[in-house]
This record gives sequence, C-alpha cells and structure tokens, in this order.
Amino acid sequence: MPKSNMPKSTIAKPALSAAAAPSAVAFPSATVTAIYRHPVKGLSAEPMEQVRLEAGAFFPGDRLYAVENGPSGFDPAAPAYRQKTSFLMLMRDARLAALRSCYEDETSLLTLTLDGVEVVQGDLSTPEGRAEIAAFLTFYMGEEARGPLHVLTAPDGFRFTDSLRSGFISLLNLASVRDLSQHMGADVDPLRFRMNLHLDGWDAGSELTLSGREIEIGGARLAILKRTERCAAVNVNPADASRDLNVVKALARAYGHADCGVYAKVVRAGDVRRGDRVTLLS
Repeated sequence: MPKSNMPKSTIAKPALSAAAAPSAVAFPSATVTAIYRHPVKGLSAEPMEQVRLEAGAFFPGDRLYAVENGPSGFDPAAPAYRQKTSFLMLMRDARLAALRSCYEDETSLLTLTLDGVEVVQGDLSTPEGRAEIAAFLTFYMGEEARGPLHVLTAPDGFRFTDSLRSGFISLLNLASVRDLSQHMGADVDPLRFRMNLHLDGWDAGSELTLSGREIEIGGARLAILKRTERCAAVNVNPADASRDLNVVKALARAYGHADCGVYAKVVRAGDVRRGDRVTLLS
C-alpha cells in the first residue's frame, strides 16, 4: 500500500529493543483465516481457498495488471517501478471500490460488475480485450481520468506492487485490526488493507516486531521483510466506496505510527491453505 504523506514526526516508529522481540517459545502460533489476491491493481480482492507459494516469487495472480491513468512511460521490455499515481488506485480513485472483479486464470477473462450487474468483460491476453476494459473504465471514471486509460500487463518477474523490493507477500494480523477498531469505535473491514494472507492468533501489533525473522505457513517458509506503512487507500470502504473512516489518522493517534501488516518473501516453496497453522521459526 502507498505510504502516508503525514509528517515523519507524526508517525515516528517507537524503537524496539532486542528484548521486545518475542522468542520462538513465547510467541503463539496463528491460523490462516483468509487468502486473497488482487489481479488488477486498484480493483477488488478475490478470495482463494489455497495457494502455491514459490521461493523468491510474488504472490500468484496478484497485481498482474494495472490501469495506466495517462502516459506513464512504462516499458514492458524494460519494466521499472512507477509511482502509484501513474495508475488508477484507491488512494485517489475511491469509486473503483464499487466495482467487483472476477479474473479467470485459464482464459485471462476479466469480468467487472456494478451493483450485481455485469458491466464489461474482456480477455486481458488480447489487445481487444484490454481495450474493452479500458474503454469502460474511461467512461466510468469520467473526469477523474487524467488521460487515456490503458490496461498494462506485468512482464514475467514483475508486478504492479507498491514496493518491488519487499511486496512479495503481504500478511495482516486480524488482532491488530480488531484493536484498531476498538480505538476508533467503529468496525474496520480487514479488506481495506488489501493484503494476501489474513492471520489470527497473534497478539495485536506483535507482527510489527518480526522483521528479519522467519515463519512457517503450511508447507511454505517466509522471511518477514518490513512493516507495511498505510496510505489513504485504507480510508475507502470496500463495501460502498465511501471515504467513511480516516484509518491512517487513527493509526497514528493510537500507536504513534501508520503501520499495519507486514511484507514477507518466500524462502521455501509450499502450499498454503485456509486453516493452516503459522509458526515463528527464528
């Protein structure tokens, strides 16, 4: 997710001593309660029952496509990171949250629905299919489109993540979301955070102490890379596309930082299923 624009002094992260990091004995196990992918950057999450994670690879089917909002200079022959503002994205384009997307791996067919009604369908493996999706989104976004919209495809080994160096797999601790909800006095939908694996069983905030450590999930082993700093995208309600809560501000007020969730990298391939146990290894 994009970084906050809040002043650094406002979201300064409290220092963590070595003693503050939990030991493998004391740290409780957790459970995978949900698995999600986001085939098109900025569009809705798709639930999964299981996923095969490969060592050093991005999350399967996640951020495979992005909708370029005006010329960005992206070159598929030499893919490089582009600012998230180059694409349609929830931080700025909240109305995207009203669309529901369904992507079929076998056919590359993307279907978008609005209020339960199919509005467009296109094969993203073909120029014609991508143009069909882009034409609808150009109409749907109206004046919010800054220029011609184009559906971009991620070349092999590249994804349209907000962090190419760390955004391989994202993990959300549901206890942290519940604790934030209590601070805010409002239910915070975990889908606001657009993470891949939802975990339950850890103490609230404990995942933020795990950078540099490894966990086992199902048959896979992951190394925790860094905390995930949130941006205004999480202020958008995924159910109705309204900006109904200032989640970023609430994080800073409650905890002194704007982090929620962590990024990880797969260091041993394996299958992960809903209900799998999550264990801290080192």
